[in-house]
Amino acid sequence: VQLQASGGGLVQAGGSLRLSCAASGRTFREMGWFRQAPGKEREFVAVIRRPGSTTYYAESVKGRFTISRDNAKNTVYLQMNSLKPDDTAVYYCAGRDGILTGITTATTYHHWGQGTEVTVSS
Repeated sequence: VQLQASGGGLVQAGGSLRLSCAASGRTFREMGWFRQAPGKEREFVAVIRRPGSTTYYAESVKGRFTISRDNAKNTVYLQMNSLKPDDTAVYYCAGRDGILTGITTATTYHHWGQGTEVTVSS
């Protein structure tokens, strides 16, 4: 099982990026994005659940970020608009199954991608 994240980069404040996370080897009921800034703990960003594509977002990204998934490609996306310097972090995708609680808690996810770095300059 592998999660391959991509799409990070350097962008000016107010700009946009789209992250992708391709899963291989299995599918997950929930796939999400977390991020970790230097010197800080990993924090929840967004998650999407199937079936039905229910989504959840951290308050800090609501209205700016959109998570989506392409089930045929087994890929989840994170469209990030109106980026701020505070969004600078390494972004990790993660997947989980069979857990009914803690959807925003990193420790409940048992599969992780390698991370992709996002830097937002002011």
